[in-house]
Amino acid sequence: MKQFFTTMAAVFVALLLFAGLPFLFFTGWLVSSITSPRATGPSGPVVIELDLRQGLTDQAPQNPFAVFSSSGLSVMSVVEVLDRAQDDDDVRGLFIRLPETGMSPAAADEVRQAISRFRRAGKPVIAHSQGMMQLGAVSSSYMVGAAADEFWLQANAALQASGLQTEEIFFARAFERYGIDAQYEQRYEYKNAVNPYLQSDFTAAHREATLGWMNSVYLSAVANAARDRDLDRTVLQAALEAGPAMGEAARERGLVDRLGQVEEAEQRALTRAGENAETVSFADYAARPDRRRHSGPVIAVIEAEGPIVTGAGGSASPFGSASTIYSDRTAEAIYDAIEDEDVRAIVFRVSSPGGSDVASEQILAAVRAAVAAGKPVVVSMGAYAASGGYWISSEASHIVAQPSTLTGSIGVFGGKFVLREALARFGVDIRTLSVGGETADMFSPAEEFSAADRAAFSGWMDQIYEGFIQRVSRGRNIPIDRVREIARGRVWTGTDALRLGLVDELGGFHEAVRRAQILAEIGEDEEVQLRRFPAQQGFWEQLGLAFGGGAEAARALISLGAIANDPDVQAAVRDIQRARAQSEGAHVLADEPV
Repeated sequence: MKQFFTTMAAVFVALLLFAGLPFLFFTGWLVSSITSPRATGPSGPVVIELDLRQGLTDQAPQNPFAVFSSSGLSVMSVVEVLDRAQDDDDVRGLFIRLPETGMSPAAADEVRQAISRFRRAGKPVIAHSQGMMQLGAVSSSYMVGAAADEFWLQANAALQASGLQTEEIFFARAFERYGIDAQYEQRYEYKNAVNPYLQSDFTAAHREATLGWMNSVYLSAVANAARDRDLDRTVLQAALEAGPAMGEAARERGLVDRLGQVEEAEQRALTRAGENAETVSFADYAARPDRRRHSGPVIAVIEAEGPIVTGAGGSASPFGSASTIYSDRTAEAIYDAIEDEDVRAIVFRVSSPGGSDVASEQILAAVRAAVAAGKPVVVSMGAYAASGGYWISSEASHIVAQPSTLTGSIGVFGGKFVLREALARFGVDIRTLSVGGETADMFSPAEEFSAADRAAFSGWMDQIYEGFIQRVSRGRNIPIDRVREIARGRVWTGTDALRLGLVDELGGFHEAVRRAQILAEIGEDEEVQLRRFPAQQGFWEQLGLAFGGGAEAARALISLGAIANDPDVQAAVRDIQRARAQSEGAHVLADEPV
């Protein structure tokens, strides 16, 4: 009977798809048109306009549908396009629109470095701000503006970048009031991801760790901005911390260079670019074919952004913009790079707060295999590479992090919510039945952990933590007792992690590629090819993944594929058949400060 309903559901899905096939073909053509390279905009001298107000992901989404739900602008695309533009004789300058609020500190570090390389190529950069508000890491947004040749501010706007703040919402008192019992364990006192469920205020360790990374991020941003503006750091810091500065006051304090509307700043960029220069959007320039010669040894680039989970991906909406690291897909990409005879080294871009320990280990095993195969793996850390994000990085040949990357968080947490009393207040009763062992109902929300449950769960947590410690000790060549001292779940910035031996170098993707070249014994002046693993998913592949994991649905898509005569459908069916549910359990996940 179950098979009958499964078959009927698949047939129904197929009929719906068939009826909507013209729409799907149109959608596929539209998405393909948006995401495929094309020649657009002026053909003569240009100034690229980079609008950072729309927000940045770390990496370009693999999902082509994401163009409908996100800006599509990523740190990696900014780095790669500006590096290409600095060698393009048609590009005469860069015009930047700055965000009004904060941006990810590590992303700001990477964008600043790309701007500096662009300027060193002799091309002017003009940045314009319509004001900055004290929200998030606004000092990082200011740092990006300070990296330009000229920093403009709208005359009636206020610039407020006087520090860095974050907040945490604690639920312990509310849980107590409404009968919710949060039963969680942490390894150890700095593993603060579940503190909001257990506390009503910062613990001493939580406060210490949070203030530690905040101070490091803030002072790094101020120091970089002072260096770029050729000011003494203490002078610039005092000017910023004096509070909001309107227009002329901001210029008098030395915070900006010029006042004016965005149109005036843009015209200034065009004037500096020379006669007949026109503005082209970042997206339009990025879509132009790369005319540089692509030859020489190959360095594989594998990108991973978001929480780490088991599986191949396929249960998420194809129209979502959230990124996830699927262990099957990421490990397979690494193994494909190992098997590719052209690949000499791998740059593994990681931006993740962590996730499943078993998924993290699957990816780390692939990294380990690459190193054993004689293909160096260089990790380039993005905004985060913490907890599980550090787990998958720990045994790489070399680790590069931004000064403001949040990394470390070597620890584990897990547990459950007991909801019996809370639901009973609304007339809802939970009753459990179980067979088998004494801990069969360990994770039931109806009952507290029994003594046997607690002992079993604590032992499990200890084993995961000890395994994490061992991997870090082996990968980083640090005595295990020293790892225990610097771990305990604490988040560190890249600057602090370098001092502790958790990373090898400060920098971004550009520096990671250079290090991979050195480790692969490729000549410093020799050109290299960057080859991505895997290639971006196509329209039909994403459509297939959206419909889950049934064989009947797969066969329905095969029929549609025959009608559409599109080979991507076959790839979608293979992914559908490989997909499986995510695992539950303990997590190596860091808290994510904003």
